[in-house]
Amino acid sequence: MLIDPVSPLAEAPPQGPVIFLMGPTASGKSDVGMALAKRYSLEIVNADSVQIYRGFSIGAAKPGDEERSQVRHHLLDRVAPPEVYSADRYREEAWGVIRDCHSRRVIPLFVGGSGLYFRAVECGLATMPSMDPSIREGLRQEGLRWGWPALHDRLKQCDPELAQRIPEGDSHRIVQGLAVVTATGIPLTLWQQRQPPPPRLSVLKLAFSWPRALLYERIDARFDQMLALGLLDEIETLWKAGYDRDHPAMKAVGYRQLFPFFDGHCTLDMAVDHAKRESRRYAKRQVTWFKREPELMIIPWDNQSLVFDRVEAFLGRNRL
Repeated sequence: MLIDPVSPLAEAPPQGPVIFLMGPTASGKSDVGMALAKRYSLEIVNADSVQIYRGFSIGAAKPGDEERSQVRHHLLDRVAPPEVYSADRYREEAWGVIRDCHSRRVIPLFVGGSGLYFRAVECGLATMPSMDPSIREGLRQEGLRWGWPALHDRLKQCDPELAQRIPEGDSHRIVQGLAVVTATGIPLTLWQQRQPPPPRLSVLKLAFSWPRALLYERIDARFDQMLALGLLDEIETLWKAGYDRDHPAMKAVGYRQLFPFFDGHCTLDMAVDHAKRESRRYAKRQVTWFKREPELMIIPWDNQSLVFDRVEAFLGRNRL
C-alpha cells in the first residue's frame, strides 16, 4: 500500500515552556536534573538515544528504580533490539509527553546528551513511515548474503539521491532506505522533505562546561564504577543474545568496545582502555555539537547553583 508522505500531521506541534539540560557524558546532568525535578516539581524526559533501549542500563547510566520512584521519568526502555528507534519517533513521542505534562500543569525537563533528540523536539524532523520489522530483517539478511555494495547498487536505482550520501558499507542506512521504499513505494528522500512545522516552545537550554582534563578524569572514573556495578555481565547478556552488531544500540560507545573481549579478540584491559578512549572522544564530539546550539546557556562546572537560579527565573516567567 502506498502512503502519502505529505499528509497532515495527526496532532499539531506542542507549545509552551520546556527545559533542556544537555551536555557531554559524565558532566553531571543526571544528578542536577534529579535535584531540579525534586525542587520544582518537574518531570524528567530522557534525551539519551541508548537509554531508549531495554537491556542497556548500566553502560547507558540509566536512572534506577530509586530515582524513578522519586521523580517521574519519561521515554526510558521504549524498545529492545532488533527494533530500531528513530529520531522521528522520538520527536513524536516527546511532543506527546510535552502535551501530557502541560495538561497537568507540569513543565518537562529534558535531560541527556543526544543532540539530535533535542533538535528534533525543538525544531521538528521529517516524519518517517512505520513498517513491518520483517522488511528490515529480510534486507539485512540479503546484505549479509550478497554484500552491502550489491544492496547499495539497488538503492541507487530507487533512491539515487540518498545513495549518493551513503557509503556502500553503511548497512544501517542502506537497509533504512530500501525498507522505506519497499514498504511505501516512496523514496526516503521524499519522506525527508516532509518537515512538520516547528513547535512554539519557550525553551531554556542549559549545559555544563568542564575543563577537558577534568571531564576526561570523570569519564574514566565513571566507567570504572560501571564495571563495578556489573557492566560486564550486562554486555555479556547482550553478546549472548546475538543481536546485529550494526544495530544503533549495539554500536553505542562503551558497549561495542567490549564485544571484542567476549569474542576472544583482545584482553579485558585492552577492551576497557579502548572503551574509555572512545568515551572521551564521544564527549569531545558532544561538546562540539553543543557549542553550535543557539541560545544555550553555558554553566561553569564549579557553579551549579547558577543552574537553579536560571531555572527559577525561567519558571517565574513561564507559568502554566
